[in-house]
Amino acid sequence: MAFEMTPLAYAYDALEPHIITRAMEVHHGLHHKAYLAKFNAALEKHPEVAAGKTAEDILKDLNAIPEDIRTAVRNNGGGFVNHNLYFSIMAPGAGGNPTGAIAGKIDEAFGSFEAFKEQFNAAGAGQFGSGWVWLVVNPQGALEIMTTANQDSPVSQGYKTVMVNDVWEHAYYLTYENRRPDYLKAWWNVVNWDAVNARFA
Repeated sequence: MAFEMTPLAYAYDALEPHIITRAMEVHHGLHHKAYLAKFNAALEKHPEVAAGKTAEDILKDLNAIPEDIRTAVRNNGGGFVNHNLYFSIMAPGAGGNPTGAIAGKIDEAFGSFEAFKEQFNAAGAGQFGSGWVWLVVNPQGALEIMTTANQDSPVSQGYKTVMVNDVWEHAYYLTYENRRPDYLKAWWNVVNWDAVNARFA
């Protein structure tokens, strides 16, 4: 069975002015849709790979993927899974300080929310080329900031993903041109902490 797009919980214009409408149209309506189509096309060659699994489950063991589709699954399955998380933890009228269980865990791991934000933004700004900046739970059970290149996912390395920001140019260029740090700073205004807590739980 083919994977499907998860409908957005908000309109394309809902994240204005932090992420403009046209950026969302291109990012969700074109890029995300294309990753999904190519992921499904790869899986059609080996339907057994997806049998009874979520897309995230498939990425957990890339070595188990048949070699002829492994790169396509890594790139396009990663793109599909990464974007699903990214779009699901944003919302209009969101942002502000963390709430719920994740707030205390962030303070425990990083000292304060401000310190966490500073480290997260620095990691995102420092990711060379295309990629992602993540808050993950590492195999030892602790929170950690990490980056991945291209569409690689931390789940392929044994991490649990909690939240993510997309630092591919297509995520921010229409809104911020080449000013990635401005995008990273503004993005906190749309982080939906309820969704992050649900993911963390």
